[in-house]
Amino acid sequence: MNSMLRSARTLATTASRSSVLRRGYSSESVPDRKVAILGAAGGIGQPLSLLMKLNPLVSNLALYDIANTPGVAADVSHINTRSEVTGYFGDDQLGKALEGADVVIIPAGVPRKPGMTRDDLFNINAGIVKGLCLAIAKYCPHALVNMISNPVNSTVPIAAEVFKKAGTYDEKRLFGVTTLDVVRAKTFYAGKAKVPVAGVNVPVVGGHAGVTILPLFSQATPNANVSEEEIVALTKRTQDGGTEVVEAKAGKGSATLSMAYAGALFADACLKGLNGVPDVVECTFVQSNVTDLPFFASKVRLGKNGVDEVLGLGPLSDFEKEGLEKLKPELLSSIEKGVNFANK
Repeated sequence: MNSMLRSARTLATTASRSSVLRRGYSSESVPDRKVAILGAAGGIGQPLSLLMKLNPLVSNLALYDIANTPGVAADVSHINTRSEVTGYFGDDQLGKALEGADVVIIPAGVPRKPGMTRDDLFNINAGIVKGLCLAIAKYCPHALVNMISNPVNSTVPIAAEVFKKAGTYDEKRLFGVTTLDVVRAKTFYAGKAKVPVAGVNVPVVGGHAGVTILPLFSQATPNANVSEEEIVALTKRTQDGGTEVVEAKAGKGSATLSMAYAGALFADACLKGLNGVPDVVECTFVQSNVTDLPFFASKVRLGKNGVDEVLGLGPLSDFEKEGLEKLKPELLSSIEKGVNFANK
């Protein structure tokens, strides 16, 4: 077993170094980048901290939570990769965690518990996000903000309103992380199409909850002979992916590991964009005029200032056009709920 672990670690390190070199850097000339994770001691935050520690583009990793972060930081800091790790906890250390951050990832919040309504969950997490965004506006107003805290359809508008009031809002620097929807769509499509998942791409647009998630399987590559009935089933499974995990865990957890992986993927894309890597395109929930909604998950080209370009939807199938119209009222309601919360 130890030899297997050593082999895997060697392969991962070699892959990381070679990927850095392919990006046009030498191993000594990778730009210094600070990443702060707010909620680093939680179910998503801990594996996300591990994955960001493995990223060779990160030189400084700041881990923050209300408690227990020093232990997480000490644990992660023993991993022999480039970044220096510091743990912060409590309100008085939040500013230090954020100062100088290039990317801030926010998985903070509470999972839904038995007896808790969706409104209960919203009010708790929305309040947490609002407070963290006030600190971001003060200590690192130019950072790229990656919002994971649910409900993303509402927490991103909350963040936007907080930043507007603080005079620091930049629509190019605020992202809702919807990458898990893309990861699921790729995985499910590859399984149905019987093609290697590594070569699969499926854009996912709309929002980040239930019916607002719209995978565009008509644009999937490689193109495979998947029936209309199978597309409907794949769409439903992608939309219900979170519920699938909650049920499989028998109420003892949610999609923490896959969400951490997706969050790390998107943060890596942001770092590549900041470092000038060309043609970095990811789907993410951003301020957009692609539809008549103020925010919409879209294909986005990332660059040195965050969003370089929000790309259009492209050609949609009739099924996808119908799904687009169905999602709009619910997504608009969630956006307005976030705006109203931030302004009350």
